[in-house]
Amino acid sequence: MGILSPTPIQTQAIPLLMEKETDLVAQAQTGTGKTAAFGLPLLAKIDPSVPRIQGLVIAPTRELAKQIGKQLFRFTKYSARMFVEVLAGGDKIDRQVEALQRPTHIIVVTPGRLIDLLKRKALTLDHVRHLVLDEADEMLSMGFRKELQEILRLLTQRRTTWLFSATIPEGIAQLIREHMSAQAPHVKIDRRQIVNRKIEHQCLIATRDEKIERIDEFLHQHPTDRGLVFCRTREIANKVSQQLRERGHAVDVIHGDLMQTERDKVMRGFKKERIRVLITTDVSARGIDVPDLSFVIHHQLPDQLDFYTHRSGRTARAGKTGLSLALIDPRERNKIREMEQTLSIQFRERR
Repeated sequence: MGILSPTPIQTQAIPLLMEKETDLVAQAQTGTGKTAAFGLPLLAKIDPSVPRIQGLVIAPTRELAKQIGKQLFRFTKYSARMFVEVLAGGDKIDRQVEALQRPTHIIVVTPGRLIDLLKRKALTLDHVRHLVLDEADEMLSMGFRKELQEILRLLTQRRTTWLFSATIPEGIAQLIREHMSAQAPHVKIDRRQIVNRKIEHQCLIATRDEKIERIDEFLHQHPTDRGLVFCRTREIANKVSQQLRERGHAVDVIHGDLMQTERDKVMRGFKKERIRVLITTDVSARGIDVPDLSFVIHHQLPDQLDFYTHRSGRTARAGKTGLSLALIDPRERNKIREMEQTLSIQFRERR
């Protein structure tokens, strides 16, 4: 697939998971190569001759579930014939029930949809031996604690639980204590190890009223480049989208308040390059995986440093280079210095 060297999380997790049956707690942010870190060992442990659900991957959002499913499908092209089914809210449940009549080895699912399918008796977890919880902290913050507890209680036959989480708040620590082995190895990836060195980081001083003009200028200076503009709230995302559209740019907006059908339509347009720039919030950005994006613009800096890494990682994918441009108020210079120190990156001020 063109992957020549493993990321730090892959280097640490894959040998552990391949060598023995073990639980694993891995603290790693989005964009660290987690899908291969759990996906490759998971595929290696599945018995293709048994047409039962043996592996279960739970993800917080539909977008992330689909992205994981897509990666696993790519990996299975080079392995024995295995079938992966993605089951998420927002898709028609009747079609998913029908799809589950086919032989299925791994399901990638959101917590709410799994509970719905179990209530319909559309699937059984009796043969699941390997459970992966991806972005576990995000699942708790989205209110899925009850569903996760119920699912974990049902998986009495599982041999391994692999938990991946950017942070380990008390809710996750409690889940680990109650449902995982006390001997489970813990792996933590330092933030500084995960920043893609092919991304150039720039900052541009702009007041709130100047930001649209600065984005407009940037887009005119790079007329063939495509990318993302991140905003903190859906209200600002809608406003930025409208103002850029009025200036003649092919843009659209995506955020958590849109209906799933609308989000799918916008993403199709973006992937097919009918939309040049996508305006988005952090909530809906998880799972956006579009190749050949040249830039990411931060209309506002995120509240959390981890989100900066996640946002920036949407560009410079598959060995390419990219630009991450932060529009900052003069008072935010200290935040830029903090990010430089914590993430071991260097910002160049754009004039």
